[in-house]
Amino acid sequence: MEIKITKEQQNRLLKRKEITFEIDHSQTRGTPQRLEIRNKLAEVLKTKPELVYVKRVETKTGTMKAAGEANAYESMEQAKLIEPKYIINRNIPQEKKEKVEAPASPPKKPEKTAEKKE
Repeated sequence: MEIKITKEQQNRLLKRKEITFEIDHSQTRGTPQRLEIRNKLAEVLKTKPELVYVKRVETKTGTMKAAGEANAYESMEQAKLIEPKYIINRNIPQEKKEKVEAPASPPKKPEKTAEKKE
């Protein structure tokens, strides 16, 4: 998997780098996992993988190339303030995700049976 950063912009207000990238994944079978992309981007940007959040990855139809967007933050606190929760959840390894259980439903009331009137 080869990654090429096509656009990199520093956003000083949000304390992050906004990155657009392309991936050539002809050596692998399919589109790489977000976590693989995240680790590779962190390696290229010389930062920690925990500070990189992949927002979007799309494989171009009929090719072995994908394009995407990511944000690299200066600190973990800043990332948690700005990134939406669903993006943060997508960038967490499967083993570390907390299982969200559905709230317990209230107990069912017994059904009333129709009584005959005489």
